[in-house]
Amino acid sequence: MLPMRLGVLDVGSNTVHLLVVDAHPGARPLPAYSHKADLRLAELLDEGGAISADGVDRLVGTIADALRVAEDKGAEDVLPFATSAVREAANGEDVLARVEQETGVRLTVLSGEDESRLTFLAVRRWFGWSAGKLLVLDIGGGSLEVGYGMDEYPDAAVSLPLGAGRLTGGWLPGDPPSAQDVRNLRRHVRAEIARTVAEFARLGPADHVVGTSKTFRQLARIAGAARSADGLYVQRVLRRGALEEWVPRLAGMTAQRRAGLPGVSEGRARQLLAGALVAEGAMDLYGVTELEICPWALREGVILRKLDVMAADTAGAASAGGLAGDTHGSVAKATPDFGPPGGGNAATVARRDG
Repeated sequence: MLPMRLGVLDVGSNTVHLLVVDAHPGARPLPAYSHKADLRLAELLDEGGAISADGVDRLVGTIADALRVAEDKGAEDVLPFATSAVREAANGEDVLARVEQETGVRLTVLSGEDESRLTFLAVRRWFGWSAGKLLVLDIGGGSLEVGYGMDEYPDAAVSLPLGAGRLTGGWLPGDPPSAQDVRNLRRHVRAEIARTVAEFARLGPADHVVGTSKTFRQLARIAGAARSADGLYVQRVLRRGALEEWVPRLAGMTAQRRAGLPGVSEGRARQLLAGALVAEGAMDLYGVTELEICPWALREGVILRKLDVMAADTAGAASAGGLAGDTHGSVAKATPDFGPPGGGNAATVARRDG
């Protein structure tokens, strides 16, 4: 099968991110272009938990812009999906209908378990079978996903409402926050994570613990890990001891001061403390002294799943004597199949999306 250029459009709580890659089954996806808009959809809610009219307008415009970029960059197919911000919005169905009507994009809304499974797939492909049993932690803007297993998809998965953006907006109003607000948030985070510990513990210790996505990358960087400019293949780790030293320091800083730390973007600086409290709680309660940062996460998992489906379809067509359809031409907005082969084997340890 010839290489093709794919786009994945991720409508998250913080950003709308288009990643364009060159890919084909059996090879690793090669990034070709990244286009990101800091929409902060989770902050554009009204008192009833619905995305505001202005927020919907901005989302539609942002998606339309991303599609134009995808076409300009030669993407043959775009895989569009949304996570917790749309999933939990009171008017989520109306938002999806409006997006499809005005842009032609049918967003697939991932469940928390979907997020965990696809992130786990990306991590497994990055580290390979030699990594053994994986414990994967992913702190997003709206939720924390945890996956555990020894195969390509997790044996157990959990989604908790512990995203860095959600917690910052709901628990840390001050800049810097008060000591009492920090204590209250730490207590809340640990109580939520503690509900899942026994179920993961019964599965046995992980051979390799991995953190993915921007919060973990930023925490590792301020704790001394290599810069992103040093490349994807430099090992980066985050040690719990270093993180525990940084939490009180972050708590005493304004967002502006945090933005001056190495690797911390201005747009994520305010959320960094909440993310650090989640990382600290998860590492402590799951008994993790050190984790490794994986450069691949949910978007790469979506792409890898798409490639797996393409390979299976091609094999099926070949065995039947048929030919795979031609996907070349204008950008297609696919409705992705996000399920694992055979329906998957992940047990949902806990689902607490609200």
